[in-house]
Order: sequence, then structure tokens, then C-alpha cells
Amino acid sequence: MSDFLWVEKYRPKKIKECILSEDLKKTFTEFLKQGEIPNLLLSGTAGTGKTTVARALCEELGTDYIIINGSDEGRQIDTLRNKIKNFASTVSLSTESKHKVVILDEADYMNAESVQPALRNFIETFANNCRFIFTCNYKNKLIPALHSRCTVIDFRIVNGQRVKTATALLNRLCKVLETEKVDYDKKILAELIQKHYPDFRRTINELQRYSVRGKIDSGILFSISEVSHKELIACLKEKRFNDMRKWVVQNLDKEPSSIFRSVYEVLYTALTPNSIPQAILIIAGYQYKSAFVADQEINMVACLTEIMAGCKFK
Repeated sequence: MSDFLWVEKYRPKKIKECILSEDLKKTFTEFLKQGEIPNLLLSGTAGTGKTTVARALCEELGTDYIIINGSDEGRQIDTLRNKIKNFASTVSLSTESKHKVVILDEADYMNAESVQPALRNFIETFANNCRFIFTCNYKNKLIPALHSRCTVIDFRIVNGQRVKTATALLNRLCKVLETEKVDYDKKILAELIQKHYPDFRRTINELQRYSVRGKIDSGILFSISEVSHKELIACLKEKRFNDMRKWVVQNLDKEPSSIFRSVYEVLYTALTPNSIPQAILIIAGYQYKSAFVADQEINMVACLTEIMAGCKFK
């Protein structure tokens, strides 16, 4: 299965191969130089490389590790306790590293009332033999006791690094397609990256889906097209609620945080200076709610409706 899925087949196995901002790569490289890692909490939007980095660190340090999915087996306290206890209490087969590592993927799905407090105790109980790496999309959903026991690292890509990381992904995708013997148009690849950025995993999965046509060219533009941000701004400025809602529906395949980020960036040039602070507060409020709401469409439509009604456009 791993040979079939490109996202697994071409998953980086070393930190230097990971597509990261310069600061992040420097941080993880320093851990490798030290030959040891602390307990880590890796936070960021989906597909930005958190799990890949966790695995690469373990592979390069030569440590034994297990991966437990917080949205699956990590929800059951007994299953989690037994799995961690059995792993952490046995002698490591590795001679290269002092500690084993437990990677808790999607840790923000774990129950904050029962499972997460138990993990705090596990960290302390197995401190001599084990390190823990938590990955999550929303670090605010992890209890403070876990934050305080970990080095928290945000997988944010600041504006100055966006072009560099997107270019690195473009070059990586070109190599993948050449290896898979799929013809491609570089401009179309750039559009695909722009659509899903910064979700690298989603980009690779979508690329594999489109590759069944035998080539990546303008023929897939209809598949990857979306209502442009210019059209969204026009909808908000002209108070066309139905068209705005249509934009939301067409973009719901993206991570909510990614949508909020793109709206945040485009409004900077569309609003009058006095309205920008108000819009930022509105976006921040609804982005926070997106971690908890049952219906992301309603939450996003409510956010844009408030901007439409209360902000002035140029």
C-alpha cells in the first residue's frame, strides 16, 4: 500500500529532505546534533509535515518508536495505557539512542477530561526511558499540563518563507512526476500548489488523483478551479450573500484555518484602513470557534456575513 500512495512512497525520511521554514529546519537539525530530543508538541494546520518530521527525527536518531493515532485508538484510555506501558517498559533494541519515542498523532482528538491527564502521568512515569511527541492541528485543545511538559513548536510559515517553501514543493512534485513518468505543465503544478497551500499532503494526494489521466496539463484546470478571491471580495462589497455562500461551499474541502488565512490576507488590500482591525478581530473570533463548531460552513458564512455587514470596502 505504501508503494501505491505517493504521499507515503515519497515521504521524506530525513530532516534535510523535509519542506520546512529555515527556522524550523534549524531547530530540528540542532536536536539531531545533540543526539537527543525533548518531549515535543508539534502544532500546525493539516499537511504541513508534523508527523513526517516526528518520524524523521526518530529514524535519524536510530530510536525505537511507535505511532498512536489520537483520533482512533488514542480515544480509549485503557487501550492507550496498555499500548504505551507495554512499549515504554521494555528494553530498547536500539544502541544509538537513550530513549524510545511515543508519537501521538492528532493528539487534539484525545479526551481532555480523561485521556490527556493520564498522558501527563505517563510522561512523568516513563521519563527515564521514553520521550513523547504530540502532533495536533489545534494546540489550544491540549490541556496546559501537556504544554508545560513539552517544547511547543508551531509549524507556521511566515510570509517571507511562503515563496521558498512553495518553490521547494514545486521542485519536489516535478521529480515525483518524472519518476512516475507522468507528463506535466509546470504552471499547472503551481496552480495546484496555490490552491491547497500549505497542505502539502493534500497537494500530493490530489496530484496522484489527477495523474491517472497520464498528464498534468490545462485539462485539469476545471477540476482544480475555484471562485477567485477577487470574486469573493466583489460578493462581500456588493453584499451578494448567495454568491458568498457559494464561495464558501466550493472551498470547504480546505482546512478551515487555511481558508481563514487566505481571507485574512486578501482583505488587507480590499478594505479601508479603518476597517482592517475590525475584520481581523472578526476573523480571529471565528477561526477560534472553528476548532469546536459542528458545522464549518455555517461558521464561515457567519464570519463573512459579519465582515460584509460591518466593514467598509475600497
